[in-house]
Amino acid sequence: MGIKTKKPMVKETVGALYYSFNKGNENGDFDEASYEDEVVKSEVVKNIATTENAESVIVRASGKVYDTVNSNEYIDMAIEVVAFDPADLAKMRADKIGESGLNRSGATKKRPFFAFGKVKKLLNGGVEYAWYPKCQLVENTDDIATKEENFSEQNDTITIRAYDYNNDEDKKTWVNSEMSNYPEGLTEDKFFSKPILTDDDLTNAIAAKSQEEVAGA
Repeated sequence: MGIKTKKPMVKETVGALYYSFNKGNENGDFDEASYEDEVVKSEVVKNIATTENAESVIVRASGKVYDTVNSNEYIDMAIEVVAFDPADLAKMRADKIGESGLNRSGATKKRPFFAFGKVKKLLNGGVEYAWYPKCQLVENTDDIATKEENFSEQNDTITIRAYDYNNDEDKKTWVNSEMSNYPEGLTEDKFFSKPILTDDDLTNAIAAKSQEEVAGA
């Protein structure tokens, strides 16, 4: 048996974030086949801290360990941003937007689901693209401090929770350019043109012309 040395690419930076609101079904529940036509791209990210709410339970039988059962209920992402679109944040919070210009917040309401996408850029040109198809806003900060003599960033943190989006209890779809199955012809623009939930979604996204390709035609 031989030895194979691997040298994985190191992380360079976080990229843009993407999101697309889910339209829901007639009962207002998540519908994996129904998202708004528009995907929003926002290059405001300072940091993304991801935590999987996973636990392992040891099953014992006949005086020994029989098996280990692993469960992963959800994935939390705390996203530090320099700014965030106020209308979209209000929509994520299920705020009441008034026609007069007066908006209302704080009531207990069912918050909408949306797909959330993120980009991980690696040194030497590597990338990882990911979609979390079924997310909700959990909380957000809104801190502000006085202006000092020198400018300093006043960032906020948006916490998003990703849930199972299918019967297999999957929570994330992703591709990584270091892996042998990375699809030829895939670009960031194509991967985030719409939420990717299935193999067919990815195939169709690659086959479709990107905005840059349409503009250059």
